[in-house]
Amino acid sequence: MKNQPTPLPTSREQPILSLNAFTGARAALAPDIAALVERRVRSFGAGSVLFYDEPLKIVRAEGAYLHASDGRAYLDFYNNVPTVGHCHPKVVEAVQRQIGAFNIHSRYLFDIAHDYAEKLLATFPPALSNVVLTCTGSESNDLALRLAARTSGGTGFIVTRTAYHGNTAAVTEVSPSSYKRGGPPAHVRVVPAPDPALFGNDVAQGFTDAVSAAIAGMEADGIRFAGLLVDTIFSSDGVFADPPGFLQGAVDVAHAAGGLFIADEVQPGFGRTGAGLWGFSRHGVEPDIVTLGKPMGNGYPVAGVVTRPEILSDFCADFGYFNTFAASPVATAAAMAVLEAIEQDGLVANAERVGRHLAGRLRHLQGRTPITAVRGAGLYLGVEFGTQDGPAPDIAKGLINGLKQRGILIGAAGQYGNVLKIRPPLCVTTTHADQLVEAIEDVLAAG
Repeated sequence: MKNQPTPLPTSREQPILSLNAFTGARAALAPDIAALVERRVRSFGAGSVLFYDEPLKIVRAEGAYLHASDGRAYLDFYNNVPTVGHCHPKVVEAVQRQIGAFNIHSRYLFDIAHDYAEKLLATFPPALSNVVLTCTGSESNDLALRLAARTSGGTGFIVTRTAYHGNTAAVTEVSPSSYKRGGPPAHVRVVPAPDPALFGNDVAQGFTDAVSAAIAGMEADGIRFAGLLVDTIFSSDGVFADPPGFLQGAVDVAHAAGGLFIADEVQPGFGRTGAGLWGFSRHGVEPDIVTLGKPMGNGYPVAGVVTRPEILSDFCADFGYFNTFAASPVATAAAMAVLEAIEQDGLVANAERVGRHLAGRLRHLQGRTPITAVRGAGLYLGVEFGTQDGPAPDIAKGLINGLKQRGILIGAAGQYGNVLKIRPPLCVTTTHADQLVEAIEDVLAAG
């Protein structure tokens, strides 16, 4: 390889679900919260995951705010699912109207599903002219893996080191961050995130070389390459968006090896980067398959896979695919309302404007705080913390809980859990951004 990554300082890697997780200490909780936690553990067992040292009980929400049982309104800089804002009136009205009329699966004809599919597909490159609707991003990525394997004839996939792509059996295998023990199977190869700390000034070449080496290693082991799967903002890896265009070389290498490029747009999609609706467009690449998820219905479970007709028809010649709830009238009504709200509320431009303002203010904190990097695009930012000893997850965790005490919700990401993950509803304002920065300063100053 021309550009070998430089190892980061040694620190303990953390599974994604352990970041900011409630650890189970209930003695200091308010009685109503302690009682709910007890019910949660009793009913959901080891599969239960809660946030914060003191979990929140949510009672209502609107716009950029969640309201909790403690009587406080919390400014939400964490939840990307309600992409146009919590309980957006347009989405609420669309769902109520449609469910009051009828709701049935998609083997019947109704206008809203077709209206939505046409409006959605018009936002993609012309070759990507078919959509399959699903219920979740996990289902979308599961189907994408099957499409890529069928088209390429291979079984091997490349993902980044701390990637998360969902939780079906197949998708968990391509989600290294989900593993508490062990790691992905042999047909899944892992490459470093496109981090300047690893690859220096030429992130594009470094990442391309890493993908090329992973393909070569796979083929040497007798595994045929099927595809490169990346979240185009590299969110779970710690948020890596720049420089725009760095993905092109890796995509070219994947295609030259007979594989497909799958762009996971579950997190960066629907305008979050502030540079159009889709994260892949910042890199000037055209995916073979695009997967959509959480923000598509603003909290209503609807997701999708967008691809070329020949990829889909080739797959459907061998396999049937039907999803009872995915393309229902209510699901597509919710999704249509989201697209319309993004357009009518000017949320792509707002993501760019507020994100640029927020990133600028955060960068002003570098040099006098433990912030070592501010990365991202639009309203998906990563704020990395470190000391002379290496990554500093304790600082990030302290900020998460300190900000909560000041009425602001946020989460963490990255290989070591030392990156604040900023991904609010797209309706946040520069005033909200200023509140976040000032609160971060206060928590850091308090030690």
